[in-house]
Amino acid sequence: MKEILTKDLKPGQIFSAPVYSEGRYLLVAADTPLRQKDIDVLITCEIQSVKTEGEIVDPSLISEISEPEMLEDVDDITQLLEARIAEVVGGIGDIEDFVEYEPYKQINEIEPIEAEPEKPSIKKAIKFSISDVRHNSGPYRSYKSLIERLNKVFIDLKSGTDVEMRMIDNICVQLLQDLRDSPDSFVGFILGGEVTGNELAKSSVNTAILSAMMTQEFKLPNHKINNIVSGALLHDIGMLRLSKGITEKKGGLSDAELEQIKSHPLHTSKIVTKEFFGPHEVNLIALQHHERWDGQGYPDKLVGQAIDIGARIVSVADAFEAMVSKKSYRNSMVGYQAIKNLLADNARRFDPAVIIAFTKIMGIYPIGSIVRLNDNSIARVNRIHVTAPLRPIVQMLADTEGNALGAGDMKIVDLLADKKLFIKEAIDPATYTEKNA
Repeated sequence: MKEILTKDLKPGQIFSAPVYSEGRYLLVAADTPLRQKDIDVLITCEIQSVKTEGEIVDPSLISEISEPEMLEDVDDITQLLEARIAEVVGGIGDIEDFVEYEPYKQINEIEPIEAEPEKPSIKKAIKFSISDVRHNSGPYRSYKSLIERLNKVFIDLKSGTDVEMRMIDNICVQLLQDLRDSPDSFVGFILGGEVTGNELAKSSVNTAILSAMMTQEFKLPNHKINNIVSGALLHDIGMLRLSKGITEKKGGLSDAELEQIKSHPLHTSKIVTKEFFGPHEVNLIALQHHERWDGQGYPDKLVGQAIDIGARIVSVADAFEAMVSKKSYRNSMVGYQAIKNLLADNARRFDPAVIIAFTKIMGIYPIGSIVRLNDNSIARVNRIHVTAPLRPIVQMLADTEGNALGAGDMKIVDLLADKKLFIKEAIDPATYTEKNA
């Protein structure tokens, strides 16, 4: 590869091949104009040079771009992922710009209000049901079983019945086995929100699933994976020690109530150590999952890498789960918007490396997301391309007229190969419009 000094780069330059910083992080794609903000990123990160196999080309030789907004979005998000700069442009905004549910706003949780509901343009809205759920598949039964088993542990703990760490260990082993067999299905279940009830157990299982996926991205050893997944299953168990009058309150919290909410990591830690006799790493997750990368979290205001890696992973998984899960006080957000919110964090709440890992495994449009394409057809995301996060592999669900497709017509389309199609928008996974419902 050719090396080009950062000081020699100029806005508007176009290269015939991708340009990489630090040898592996994509700066700009081929045939894409270099922007001043790209150069500013390099200067900010003190990157002295970039590499490319291409040559500077005459802009007049580049064919007209038919999807300028989409390509700009790709460039922005790729820059976030690969240059590790958590700034978001193009109307995404800042996390603090979103209206939040007051109790969680006060304790630095992320609970943004969802986008304004889309107005159906076709005749009738119907409930969307993930195919695996509709057919009561093995993975779905396993998912429900995990929630029910964990909920039983929570009920026993609440009632004073003896509980043991081996109960959590067994659930952890089953979760990891199920996840190895059907990772895409489990992500779809989280986004689909088909399971109702047992909210604390469901949230904990969802957080554990997402945490497990990140541990595999980090290639952590098995014993550490087990501890992190167990910690995710137990991270909010201390909420059982608080009164429902506080945990289910829909209005603002008083200072005294806020302090009680913020005490739940301490309650969780006591349960893990005194009742479950759990490992030290599990206890660290219990204590630290509300610490923030910038040192403004609780209970100890730890900063950066002083926070246990397991707690950093669970923190991101917990935030995403909170955003995509339906609450009594708001509807769920689509996975796409939740990912964008995480990318907008700018190293305040979360470890940027964990955000990158999470986005790589989930994609910009997470697996299971329901999307509308530019020809008005509806599809579900089946697989992602790490190098092209806005062009996943999708399964078609409805044609351009809004007619639901039969099983034999639900073809698989790779949007990276089919350049005529691209995702126009993500839509609510709970509903989509069908002309002849």
